[in-house]
Amino acid sequence: MKRVVVSQRVDNYPKRNESRDALDQELISFLLVAGFLPVPIPNVLHKVMPNGHREYEIVDEWLSQVKPSALILSGGNDIGESSLRDSTEERMLEYAKRQRLPVLGICRGMQMIAHLAGAKLHRVEGHVRTTHQIAGEVKAEVNSFHTFSIDDCPQGYRVLAISEDGEIEAIRHRSLPWEGWMWHPERNKHFDSRDLTQISELFSEESS
Repeated sequence: MKRVVVSQRVDNYPKRNESRDALDQELISFLLVAGFLPVPIPNVLHKVMPNGHREYEIVDEWLSQVKPSALILSGGNDIGESSLRDSTEERMLEYAKRQRLPVLGICRGMQMIAHLAGAKLHRVEGHVRTTHQIAGEVKAEVNSFHTFSIDDCPQGYRVLAISEDGEIEAIRHRSLPWEGWMWHPERNKHFDSRDLTQISELFSEESS
């Protein structure tokens, strides 16, 4: 099975004085059904220098040791909520770009991809715990669990799908095998065959 490295959200538990990495078990199940071996990446692969600055070169070393075939930026957390996660995902994308690896950004993951490409985010209404139709290259009814959306398609990408109220729901890089989906394929009661086919095709691609 091809290894797929998956980023994790950060959950804080002040009463226990703990911060924990977390990943929905259903995302693991989704990837296994799609034929991939999920490998969660920790958010603490860094060194704290004497001046307090964090260096994240260990992320590159970790990824080089794991040798993934693709990367996923998962959902959960808003951008800016956890600097550790933000930095980890930024290094993941830098690594994927150098290695020409496929990437899928799910919900917040798509926002991070767009954000790092220069896009801005705005709050949206009516996109939490609901479903809606999307149209474009991808036509489907999808779930929705997000309070932010991207303003415009970032440079170097094209729009794959738009919601009924005009929000960008999916994007695709013009030269790299990178996609972003605002829906959560793992949160459907039954995994959608379209999502399984789409991720399988994406993760079998090579950069142009």
